[in-house]
Amino acid sequence: MSEIRLRDWLPQDAPFVLEAFAAQDMSAQAAGPITTTQDALRWIDQWSGLENGHAFAIVAGDRVCGNVAVTGIDRHDNGWVSYWTAPRVRGKGVASAGLRLLTEWAFAERGLFRLELGHRVNNPASCRVATSAGFLVEGLERAKLRYDGVRYDVELHARLATD
Repeated sequence: MSEIRLRDWLPQDAPFVLEAFAAQDMSAQAAGPITTTQDALRWIDQWSGLENGHAFAIVAGDRVCGNVAVTGIDRHDNGWVSYWTAPRVRGKGVASAGLRLLTEWAFAERGLFRLELGHRVNNPASCRVATSAGFLVEGLERAKLRYDGVRYDVELHARLATD
């Protein structure tokens, strides 16, 4: 895999967004369907225009591979982290590398102190991404998320600037 870097989302990334959200596991993550170029451009615009955070495209070489973001930044210098990658790059360390870069940026550039994230307990790959980027397990939120009528527990992780 090429060197991983982060950059802002661009309108020309719309074909990648369409490709990524065509995957069944990704389509459930979006607030609405992303099936047209206009949908993809709207998604890019929403993530590019965050008032209380920042989202980055994860790039390997010249190919966009995923998204990593910190949102919900509060007056206590805490932020909520999210990440995903396209199916074609999963298991290759792309999400972990992107999350490490985002973490460095959030602490150094945004001056945040605490980053938090959560993942469904039935998603061990997401847990590996979090722990490989230095996020420690802090607890469990029972039956927090509901997808297609099924409730899922969420494991919480956090990382401090002092870790």
